[in-house]
Amino acid sequence: ALALAAPLGLAVAPAAAQAARSHGDASAEAFVQSEASKGIAILNDHSLSLAAKKAAFYGFVNQTADVPRITGFVLGRYRRQVSPAQYRQFAEVFRQYADSVYESRLGDYHGERLQVTGSLVHAPGDVVVSSVVTGGDFKGEPVVNWRVLQGPQGWKIVDVQAQGVWLAVVEQQDFTSTLANANGNIDVLIRQLRTQAAGGSARRN
Repeated sequence: ALALAAPLGLAVAPAAAQAARSHGDASAEAFVQSEASKGIAILNDHSLSLAAKKAAFYGFVNQTADVPRITGFVLGRYRRQVSPAQYRQFAEVFRQYADSVYESRLGDYHGERLQVTGSLVHAPGDVVVSSVVTGGDFKGEPVVNWRVLQGPQGWKIVDVQAQGVWLAVVEQQDFTSTLANANGNIDVLIRQLRTQAAGGSARRN
């Protein structure tokens, strides 16, 4: 969920996109072109109230991203150590935290457009799609790379690369570092994310 709003305001190194053009997957590219463009359209629709834009983007994230996979991934090796009840609590607060991040950016978009430029197949059903974002307040053409996986429900976004960094990977590094310092106590991470989510909500209000 974090991956879907943050990269639209960030530039990334174009090397991965250049390498991607020679070995692509047309269906993955079409998915990213269609769905990412829908997301940008929501962000650019200034006829919507903030509440309506929030609801529309929330639904977009649920449809386009593999939220359960991302939630499990960011816990790294600690995923196997938490109880089902703890995991459900973490999943709820992680979504609140992620929502607070993208909600803080809902008013930041002004006429941006996205164009897919190619893709690189790592394995069947595992593809990195490259795109450029133009228009709005951007200077140049920032490159955004999208990792998508194909499952029973079709393609889903599982990570986005911005400024040369895969965002879900960075979240995993941050969260597992917090858990290591807390001797694996996930309640510490849950409290931290809840505080950060509440802080974001307070700033918006």
